[in-house]
Amino acid sequence: MLSLPTTPNLVTQAKGAEDTHARSSDFGLRQKVAEDIRHACLTAGFFYVKNHGIPEELPLEAVERSKAFWDLPEKKKLETPLLSANVNPANRGDLYEKYGISWEDENGNSGVREGDGAMLGQNIWPADMPEFRTAMLNYYHAAVKLGQALFPLFALALNLPEKFFDDKTTNTAAMLRILHYPPQTGVVDDGVMGIGAHTE
Repeated sequence: MLSLPTTPNLVTQAKGAEDTHARSSDFGLRQKVAEDIRHACLTAGFFYVKNHGIPEELPLEAVERSKAFWDLPEKKKLETPLLSANVNPANRGDLYEKYGISWEDENGNSGVREGDGAMLGQNIWPADMPEFRTAMLNYYHAAVKLGQALFPLFALALNLPEKFFDDKTTNTAAMLRILHYPPQTGVVDDGVMGIGAHTE
């Protein structure tokens, strides 16, 4: 399990081993964290991050504000770019709502550059819900900051220079999506479900 304490250092805690600081001035210690990440990805396929530095209230506030958004009348929600999908063509559609945001600074600038492609664009926020925008962006920026702290470790895990990803992650293409699965009432159609079988 990769552990990020409240101090600026990242640490990984291997069972029976001492904490190894990923931002230590000792390259050997950072390399050890990267090796732990590599091992986790090649064996279990994933790892957890704890003590990640994201304040607990940020995701909780984002969840509460997202509930308020999903409770809006459908006409009001459709003023924003709600996304639809059918991830399994064998079904007749996915029964969920999805809203996504991408990079935006505190002044509302998206940082979109010509040639950035479809993954980046200006966010469209619901009218008269400034608390929703604030909550989403607060959590988004905290998560992006965590991702930026992990990239040097990913580089080392791939036997690349530690700063390999620095110039490739300047304008992040990270997206934050909130999902809502409305309840199904009455006769349930087996061809329509929350979301069909898929891979990430």
